[in-house]
Amino acid sequence: QVQLVESGGGSVQAGGSLRLSCEASGLTFSSYGMGWFRQAPGKEREFVAALSWRGGSPYYNDSVKGRFTISRDIAKNTVYLQMNSLKPEDTAVYYCAASWRTTVKAMAENYRGMDYWGKGTLVTVSS
Repeated sequence: QVQLVESGGGSVQAGGSLRLSCEASGLTFSSYGMGWFRQAPGKEREFVAALSWRGGSPYYNDSVKGRFTISRDIAKNTVYLQMNSLKPEDTAVYYCAASWRTTVKAMAENYRGMDYWGKGTLVTVSS
């Protein structure tokens, strides 16, 4: 019923840019906090960026702050992740996730608290 579909992943050289999109369906988009997470091979899933269901200021992992920007378009039921100045260590599968009326701090603290997940999109950054 609920679907989150990521797109926009691909292979780029270090210093390049990508914009990921996550289109949501089957839920009231404005009532959910939205987050981006990533998982590299052999590593635990990691918080990247989030927006509260209330809107307001986004929250970022320190490793991407200043390089990545999260935003949402309520009318399109879509959340975006603009990624600039990409580094090889950014290589991972990137997942979109939603959690009902959840704050950015809660999403950053524990990815297991998210209610719905997309299937992910692969980002590969070469040196």
